[in-house]
Amino acid sequence: MKNPSVVVFCFCLIASCIILLSNKIHDEPALDIQLDKSSKYVGVQQPHGLGFTGNGIKVAVIDTGVDYNHPDLLGFGHDSKVVGGYDFVENDNSPMDINGHGTEVAGIIAANGIMRGIAPDAKILAYRVSDTGNAVSSELIVNAIKRAISDGADIINISLGVNRTNDRIEDAINDAVRSGVVVIVAAGNSGPDRMTIGSPGKDPHAITVGATYNNITASLVATLQVDGKRFQVLPMVGMQPTSQTITGEIVFGKYGREEDLAKIDAKDKILLVQRGSDKENELIYFSQKEKNSANAGAKALIVFNNEPGIFLGDLRNKEEGPDYKPRIPTVSISNEDGLDLANMLQNKTVGTINIFYHPDFVSFFSSRGPVSPFYIKPNLVAPGVFVNTTSINGGYNLTSGTSFAAPHVAGASALLLQKSPSLSPQEVASILTTTADPVADTFGTGFPYEVSGAGRLNVTRAFGANLIIIPDHAIFDLSPFETSSTTIFQLKTLNQEDSDIQVEFDFEHPVAEFSYSISGNLLEITASLVDQSAGQYEGRIIISDGQTKYRIPVILRISDAAIHVSDDGGKLDFSLYYQEEWSYAKISVFNSDSRLVNSVSVTPTRHEPVAIYQPGTYWIQAELKANNETKTVYSSIIVEHATQRQMFDLRALNIPGQQVLIVVLAVSGIIALGLIIRLR
Repeated sequence: MKNPSVVVFCFCLIASCIILLSNKIHDEPALDIQLDKSSKYVGVQQPHGLGFTGNGIKVAVIDTGVDYNHPDLLGFGHDSKVVGGYDFVENDNSPMDINGHGTEVAGIIAANGIMRGIAPDAKILAYRVSDTGNAVSSELIVNAIKRAISDGADIINISLGVNRTNDRIEDAINDAVRSGVVVIVAAGNSGPDRMTIGSPGKDPHAITVGATYNNITASLVATLQVDGKRFQVLPMVGMQPTSQTITGEIVFGKYGREEDLAKIDAKDKILLVQRGSDKENELIYFSQKEKNSANAGAKALIVFNNEPGIFLGDLRNKEEGPDYKPRIPTVSISNEDGLDLANMLQNKTVGTINIFYHPDFVSFFSSRGPVSPFYIKPNLVAPGVFVNTTSINGGYNLTSGTSFAAPHVAGASALLLQKSPSLSPQEVASILTTTADPVADTFGTGFPYEVSGAGRLNVTRAFGANLIIIPDHAIFDLSPFETSSTTIFQLKTLNQEDSDIQVEFDFEHPVAEFSYSISGNLLEITASLVDQSAGQYEGRIIISDGQTKYRIPVILRISDAAIHVSDDGGKLDFSLYYQEEWSYAKISVFNSDSRLVNSVSVTPTRHEPVAIYQPGTYWIQAELKANNETKTVYSSIIVEHATQRQMFDLRALNIPGQQVLIVVLAVSGIIALGLIIRLR
């Protein structure tokens, strides 16, 4: 060989191009199973009383397997509770659970014995993808989803989640949904921070479930209000509800030691102390801080974290023993809020504390959205704190986590499919979300949709629903340049009879006016700009069919910029508007799977269309650069007629323009190098 170095150079250049072209090359980190514990709080009495118990429905549980020797989940095989499955860890046909997580999930869905699940006569398909309950590769999850589809699952429950994206899992979920399988996934336990939902919870076609508290005795919450300002606090484990509001001056008590409190007047005060100690190796239990505070005459105790974030404190410990009972209300608060509150104590500062039961409070650990500006996640919430469910070795366990909120929705889906077997996954999602109960925080303010989705699962209302509304949410983008926006909903009745539809709007902020018209099975709703105050607002469209009220979440965005999208036979063109001069914009086009189709860069004098090769709904995001600011605006469009692919078109492969340029330069370099070699 004359020039081996040249050959090696060319090979490396081509390999580099391949890597740059890849949009999906990423590490395969393990996915953590949400191994907390949970509870249930749903109304299944009506469907059960009518004989609907999930009979004939198969629910796939992709988890740590199922203990099919448990008396409430007994048997493996055709005529048993667990009718099939596969062990992807041991590569055999015996998906026995030795961890417990999968058995807890399966019990919430379909236990039928001492405990009864949401759908006690549904059958389980068990797919074991983890032996420890701590981690599992995405490949095993993908293989389990494919196997569940081929085994005829009606529903798939995946109580796994990470706070990042995994395209392979989402591709498999999308295949399942397109095959008619309802996919339920846990939101994850990475709350209370925003944007903590990862795959598979961020998939737009999956039904993503966050966690609320449970029944009355498992739903203790607290409020703290100081000079009109509301603080998020958590009652410590071991507390009881207060019989009346606690009001008092707040004073700082350092770390809550006896010597700390001896230096201040704590009588009839609310004490603010810091978690832990400032002395090395000194351990001060929360119970000790509470006892010291009570002995000093304090009315209540607030403990703020010694590291960022909030925490759930536990007054119970081995030092105190079973006879210990706290004497004063004790709550925890985040480090940030604690320091803020401490700074307010320069003057006499009065606070009020309440501790009470609130079953529909969204758990602080439940992962939050948003995951996209184009749809709402989580879809809804369900009980996920302190529920008794089946466990391995024939036992039962109290468990918490979104892992166990999700199977409540899976069980509810089984009841809906038994009643109406022809429902599509999108229709099941619509019924579940539009019949959910709105939920509020401890002050009675509705949770934002990024926290609670449409609300808490209501099986009774979902089972009695006759109206299906597609889509099940609406997002309106308004500006001085786009003063109105319209969403069209498809209406379908399960009994195939016409309904007397009534529409009203629940919107606290009067920034837009809403109007509607109904033609056949189409409901057209238009939002018109009234107030140009930029921001994002939330409300609801309430639709009544005479028997049930359906609540549709609405997000209204008002901006001082806008993007207009036009479609010319599958070629999208864009017009950008802003009150000031803008110099540059990046426009990204996403399909309904939330995947990037293409992105282009434009200026006020240079426009570039985007070719669309598949009909469907497309979402548009534009980032405008003006002076030193970036404005992000959104739009959407339905493409009915796609453009034809060219014989050789790199853009048809969804390759971003920068990578196209790299490929062109690399290929040109190879050609030039080849010519040089030939001339030698």
